[in-house]
Amino acid sequence: MGARGAPSRRRQAGRRLRYLPTGSFPFLLLLLLLCIQLGGGQKKKENLLAEKVEQLMEWSSRRSIFRMNGDKFRKFIKAPPRNYSMIVMFTALQPQRQCSVCRQANEEYQILANSWRYSSAFCNKLFFSMVDYDEGTDVFQQLNMNSAPTFMHFPPKGRPKRADTFDLQRIGFAAEQLAKWIADRTDVHIRVFRPPNYSGTIALALLVSLVGGLLYLRRNNLEFIYNKTGWAMVSLCIVFAMTSGQMWNHIRGPPYAHKNPHNGQVSYIHGSSQAQFVAESHIILVLNAAITMGMVLLNEAATSKGDVGKRRIICLVGLGLVVFFFSFLLSIFRSKYHGYPYRNMVKTTGLPQLQKMQFIANDTPGVVRLFFTTEDVWKKLFFKLEL
Repeated sequence: MGARGAPSRRRQAGRRLRYLPTGSFPFLLLLLLLCIQLGGGQKKKENLLAEKVEQLMEWSSRRSIFRMNGDKFRKFIKAPPRNYSMIVMFTALQPQRQCSVCRQANEEYQILANSWRYSSAFCNKLFFSMVDYDEGTDVFQQLNMNSAPTFMHFPPKGRPKRADTFDLQRIGFAAEQLAKWIADRTDVHIRVFRPPNYSGTIALALLVSLVGGLLYLRRNNLEFIYNKTGWAMVSLCIVFAMTSGQMWNHIRGPPYAHKNPHNGQVSYIHGSSQAQFVAESHIILVLNAAITMGMVLLNEAATSKGDVGKRRIICLVGLGLVVFFFSFLLSIFRSKYHGYPYRNMVKTTGLPQLQKMQFIANDTPGVVRLFFTTEDVWKKLFFKLEL
């Protein structure tokens, strides 16, 4: 029964083959070849991606940040396939470039990369690299980049967007800020571990020792503790430090100043109201101190009972300090907040210039008039003192 059934099945299969159109065989053959080619191409891409990831992991095992030239940049960052994110710092670290900001940013970048490399969450989804201008000039030209340092994120798929460029001028380059930006772009959270720094502890110990030694030497006469002038000076120092932005500098870690790589001009005042330089904080501190000194002198001239001529000199000096340095402070404010309409004696561009200023001692005792110009309008400022 089984032997007779086998020829019948073969005859049925033959009849089915005879019913197939003769033109379908080339189509089936082409479809088969296409599937084989697609499968081979996909396997080739997978092998190429595996080789790239293996090479990047090997470099990461040696250094947390690996340097790239033009060829490596195009192969591992620009060319597909890629299933990893790449953070790249474009910098200029060679001594002849004289980029102090680049060195400071490199230190923070190194701290961030080490924190990721030696964390338990380290994987092959995120890598850190660097392109130096002298090693990859063609890369800078390809990206139309004319400033350094610059941090960019290259996603696994697609081109970098505007948010993939770190806003260094506004946020600063502290490792914590870079880690927050990376978390926003890649969903990879990096906990920053800074190397131990004992300078603060040593400074605090020296200060405590100094104060303790001073109290011990003056243990029989501690009246200076109740000195109002001394405590006022300490309070003013704290106020000057806080109002000048020292805490912002400590949190954001901005550069001390900015040097234009094209003309070498150094900027100490940041042009944006959302950021500042460390030098700018020092300038603001000095201006606030000078204005305060002028107010103290004015108060001293008004309340003391000394010689009238001496009190007038003190009054004029104090008045000059307040007006001039407040004008300078207002000029800095106007340069950062574009569109601010008011200006005093100091121009916002170039070096401070005194347009026109006259001190006039009136015949009326106790009245000092100060005239100054603001743009094309004359204004008067009166300070009446009971001298």
